[in-house]
Amino acid sequence: MKLFVFDHCPFCVKAMMITGLKKANIELVYLQNHDIDARIEKVGANMVPILQKPDGSYMAESLDIVKYIDNSDANPVLTPEVHQQELVEWAEAARHCVPYLLYPRWLKIDLPEFQVEEAKTWFHDKKAPMLSVSFEQAFADSAHYIELANNALQTLEWLTLPSERNNQLSYDDIHLFPMLRNLTVAKGVQYPARVRQYINEVSALTSVHLYDDVAV
Repeated sequence: MKLFVFDHCPFCVKAMMITGLKKANIELVYLQNHDIDARIEKVGANMVPILQKPDGSYMAESLDIVKYIDNSDANPVLTPEVHQQELVEWAEAARHCVPYLLYPRWLKIDLPEFQVEEAKTWFHDKKAPMLSVSFEQAFADSAHYIELANNALQTLEWLTLPSERNNQLSYDDIHLFPMLRNLTVAKGVQYPARVRQYINEVSALTSVHLYDDVAV
C-alpha cells in the first residue's frame, strides 16, 4: 500500500500515526503541494491524505483511512474518543494562534511537499487569505502568538499520557497529537511538562517525527 501525504498536514499526520503505530507495510509518498492533478486523478478531489489499497484503488478522508489501516489486520487497537468537548474547546483556542505560527514557518523549513517554488507559491496564495495579516507580519508578531499558544496549552490538563494507559492510543490522540506535533516547528513555545511528555510519548509510539531540530 501507499499513503500519499504532506508532512505538515494534520489530517495526513492522523494517517501517518496509525501507520507507524501498527507498523504497517505502507510506503509514504510525499506529493508536491501545488500538484492538484496528482490528487484529483486518484480520488476526484483536491485532498490528502490518500491511501492506495492493495487492489490498487484509492481512498481519501483521514479518519476513514485511519479506521481502514487499524482494521486491516483484524486487530484494531485504537479506543473510542471520550474528550470530544475538550477537543472542541482546544481547537477553538488554538485557531487564534496556531495558523499564524505555522503557515509562515512551513515555508521556512525544508519540507518534502515544498521542493519546488511553484509548491511554495501555491501554498502561500491559498493560505494567506485565511489570516488577518500577511505571512511576514504573522512571523514578525511571533511573540504575541506564542503567548496565546502557551495559554492554550495550559488548558490541556485533562489529557492522559499513553504510559498511563498501557501505551494504548485512542481517537482522542488521533485528533489532538497532530496539532501539538505541528506546534513544535515554532521555537519558543513553552509546553507544560505533562504536555511535552505526551508529545514525546505519542511521537515514539507512532514514529511520527517532531520539528524541534528545525524549529524557527
